[in-house]
Amino acid sequence: MYIRERNEETEKEVLSRYATLSKNTSGRKKYEEKCNIRTDFQRDRDRIIHSKAFRRLKHKTQVFIAPEGDHYRTRLTHTLEVAQISRTLAKALRLNEDLTEAIALGHDLGHTPFGHTGERVLNELHLGGFEHNKQSLRVVDFLEFRKEDRGLNLTLEVRDGILKHTGEDKPMTLEGKLVRFADRIAYINHDIDDAIRADILHIDKLPKDCIEALGYSHGERINTMISDIIENSLDMSNIQMSKGIKYYTDKLRQFMFENLYFNREAKKEDDKAQYILEELYSYYMKKFDSIPNEYREKDQNKEDVVCDYIAGMTDRYAINLFKEIFVPRPWRLY
Repeated sequence: MYIRERNEETEKEVLSRYATLSKNTSGRKKYEEKCNIRTDFQRDRDRIIHSKAFRRLKHKTQVFIAPEGDHYRTRLTHTLEVAQISRTLAKALRLNEDLTEAIALGHDLGHTPFGHTGERVLNELHLGGFEHNKQSLRVVDFLEFRKEDRGLNLTLEVRDGILKHTGEDKPMTLEGKLVRFADRIAYINHDIDDAIRADILHIDKLPKDCIEALGYSHGERINTMISDIIENSLDMSNIQMSKGIKYYTDKLRQFMFENLYFNREAKKEDDKAQYILEELYSYYMKKFDSIPNEYREKDQNKEDVVCDYIAGMTDRYAINLFKEIFVPRPWRLY
């Protein structure tokens, strides 16, 4: 018996009846032989971790654009926190940790430079609109390469969880639904932590009823939210919070939108970021042949290619590219 088959049997024995078993995956778009060692969801996780898009997350904004401080979250550290929370929940609920981790690690691969500012700008510029969850799916389905083939050829369950980690549509698996909660738990709490570090928020300014219900510290709030989900989802066919904890979580999230995400001090660099992306988009629409060949595919829509190229940039790459294209270099010969 292969190690993979033994692990698949172990899943069947120990996981909840509501868990998604690796051996029951709906499969991949393109058929592949099974691995002797890893389950299909483990292979998906590994492909995501080894992708270029995953590595670029370390230089993409979470909230603060190109922060100088070493301790502010980036899109990569956010992703790792989501994965950690997701695995904690999955283990407690006896769901498939490997599927959960793969979805969590891949959920933000399509995020733009400069965070949600970049997403908003591309949504305005690109005729087809732009949503980072759809772009994340496009990254794993088309923009990344595996050997000579386009796309990572992930399983349907992982692709579904990546696409539906946000938005109106709900994931097909409990593992996908779990990641939706983990994503929200992570960003609400670590964005509070970063905002306090940046002296934009003060702990005493947070809604008193939310803090009393959820916890005063970063760790206490996360523990409250996780524990509540476990208590209200264990051995059930859905992932949910209690009405009370959900109310205070949603209220705290709304507070963050009003006092951080739309805060002029926190977003004072947004106009600059917007200008950079607008100019780069306009430039590459005119200088299309300047885009690297790996982004240009025969019969592909020109605007889609430009959008893909810019969405894949890191903050620092976009800034340096802007300087290279638009800022004159001093003449050094005298």
